[in-house]
Amino acid sequence: MAEKKEVDTTPKPIDTSKIDFIHDVTLGVAVELGRTDLSIDRLAKLKKGSVIEMEKLSEEPLDVRVNGRLVARGEAVIVNEMFGIRVTQVISPEGDEVI
Repeated sequence: MAEKKEVDTTPKPIDTSKIDFIHDVTLGVAVELGRTDLSIDRLAKLKKGSVIEMEKLSEEPLDVRVNGRLVARGEAVIVNEMFGIRVTQVISPEGDEVI
């Protein structure tokens, strides 16, 4: 009869030295103010000065998306006369709040 070997299932640290180049890859980041649905009729009637109301309340955090996936939430700030975002929550790949 064959002897059973014990298999070590302890997770091993990943050697990232072979994939360090991945840190130079750039990804598109978008900050989402809000979302809403518009009828085609309303969309066709948009003109300069039209206001589109979003479904998000003004005090709610903004969503930070990378390639469409929610990765963080935060608040708008001004940095050198440009918009920025102060991250207040980081979202795990599973969708749970990390920080």
